[in-house]
Amino acid sequence: MKKYRDHYFKKAKQEHYPARSVYKLQEIDKRFHVLGAGFQVLDLGAAPGSWTLWAARKVGPGGRVLAADIQATETQFPENAVFLQEDVFERSAAFQAELDARKPFDVVLSDMAPKTTGVKFADQARSLELAVEALAVAQDCLIKGGSFVVKIFMGPDDGELRAAMRDAFEAVKAFKPQSSRSESKEIFYVGLRFRGAGASAPEEGEPKPPDPKPPDAATGNGRGDAPT
Repeated sequence: MKKYRDHYFKKAKQEHYPARSVYKLQEIDKRFHVLGAGFQVLDLGAAPGSWTLWAARKVGPGGRVLAADIQATETQFPENAVFLQEDVFERSAAFQAELDARKPFDVVLSDMAPKTTGVKFADQARSLELAVEALAVAQDCLIKGGSFVVKIFMGPDDGELRAAMRDAFEAVKAFKPQSSRSESKEIFYVGLRFRGAGASAPEEGEPKPPDPKPPDAATGNGRGDAPT
């Protein structure tokens, strides 16, 4: 396990990323193609900045990334990325103005995680709270057809998040990147094709839009829809 961790840690240092978490986003993007040239991206829980750097690279000079975290970071970002030390759930007037000026976003990313206590159920519950709050931000800020990526610690109540995401998105996928530590309880839910603000899933018996088969990928252990 030590060698497994060291591989991604060393690779991140060699490629000038502040954390190994960048490879999780790379795997997610390779599988689901959530990032594209010219996209507007909102990155929540962004410190120390690896996801922001990768997103800025993928959207290119025509795209923009707005990143926020309650923790500061010393990472230097390119011109198409802005990092703000903010609590996205208790927004300052300046941050709210920035959100309003930039939305709608094509993608909302959330790698937020609670400070762990070692008490499994407490950590899972707080992780769920953060994920549900991130979903609320995504529903307010996403463009119709946009994507949402959120991390959660697996637990008995994460069906609440899956159900809410299925109301908001035409497809919801569960994904465990290979670059996640094998002992980690984290999993990522990917919401694809946002239905739009105020929209919900069709009622039973109503026609549903087709859910195309996701592209094949060489990496990642997640497969198919989030489990019911």
